[in-house]
Parts: sequence; C-alpha cells; structure tokens
Amino acid sequence: MTNPSYPRHVAIIMDGNGRWAKKRAMPRALGHRQGGEAVRRTVQAAEDLGLECLTLYAFSSENWKREEDEISDLMNLMRRFIEANLEDMVERKVRLKIIGDYKAFAPDIVERLEDALERTKDGERTLAVALNYGAQQEIARAAQLAAQEGEVTPEAIDRHLYTADLPPLDLLIRTSGEVRLSNFLLWQSAYAEMLFMDVLWPDFGEDHLRDACEEFAKRERRYGGR
Repeated sequence: MTNPSYPRHVAIIMDGNGRWAKKRAMPRALGHRQGGEAVRRTVQAAEDLGLECLTLYAFSSENWKREEDEISDLMNLMRRFIEANLEDMVERKVRLKIIGDYKAFAPDIVERLEDALERTKDGERTLAVALNYGAQQEIARAAQLAAQEGEVTPEAIDRHLYTADLPPLDLLIRTSGEVRLSNFLLWQSAYAEMLFMDVLWPDFGEDHLRDACEEFAKRERRYGGR
C-alpha cells in the first residue's frame, strides 16, 4: 500500500557508472551495463513503494560530447533495455514517457521507443526517461511555445514542458556524491526536495530508494512560506 507521506514523483540523476567500473579496473561499458541492472531494480522498487512516477536521467543533450565508443555502448544498451523489458512493462501496466528530443537518435531506436510508447500508453504508473534532454533547452522551447500563444507566464511555461502531464516533482536524487543538477529538471525542481547520495549508481537499489522516501517523509515542505 502506498505510504501517503512518500513522494508521488521521484527523479534520479543516475551518476557513477564510469567510476564504478574504474574502481574495479573494468571498461566503462561494463559500468553502464551494471547501471542498466540498477534501473531494473529501481523501477521494481518504485512499484513496490507505490510511487506514481519515476523519472530517470538517461542521456543528456551534452552526452553527445563523449567518446564515440561510449555513445555506441549507451545506444546498444538502450536497444537491449527496450527489448528485455517492454513486455514486462506492458504486463505490469507501466506507462513509458520520454522527455527530451529522442528523435535525434538512430531510426531503429526511435522506432523501438515509439512502439514502446504506444504499447504502454494505458499504464497506471509512469516511468519517464530523459533522453537527449537538457533543462535549459526545455525551458527555452516552452517559453517560445508560450509566446506563440500570448503572454509568457509561469503557468504557460508549465503547460509546454515535457513533464506537463506528470505529477509535480517531489524529490530529486543524485547518486555518486556529486552535488549539482547538471541541467536536469531545473524548472520542475523549484520546490522539490533534493537528496545527494554517496552511492554509485550501479550499486543503487530498493533499500536506497526506500531510505530516500523515508528522508523525504521527515521533511517539512514550506513552498516559500514560513
């Protein structure tokens, strides 16, 4: 049963795959693969904890600057993840949502993503995945669309964000011990609680997510008030 004091919408900056691999003298690609296993665990944990929406920062608009081999590994991991998990998502009634310009990916990936979006559209809970995403670009895009309609207001920008149909962001987690947002959900994080956890993403699991939700439940949210 859902704990009413837990967040409805949790977002995670999944950081630390490369460092996890480096600590073990392994290729970065193996770190990303283990990170994929952490995604599976965390999606299941979100369901078990009754979270309404989980948003994961999978590939930023700045990640194109990485080495070609690493980008290729990430693209192949994306293909395998869709193939391995789509049927399970359909069965468990998880709706996939993509935030970002995913159509910049290879045609076969775009086709797989759009098939997954269609097949999971009636899901009862949401897994939102940020792909080719940057928050500054998202805000600029939303402001341009709002301006085309008339006055640019916070409410108008809200309506044109990728996350417009998601619950407000309650909790943002970053793994690996780094303390920055890295151009992720900047607008949505205005009044979100934040938690920076000293665990590398491939080691993240249900206990970490539960601990984060318990920490959230202890906090008093004032939204700028006293």
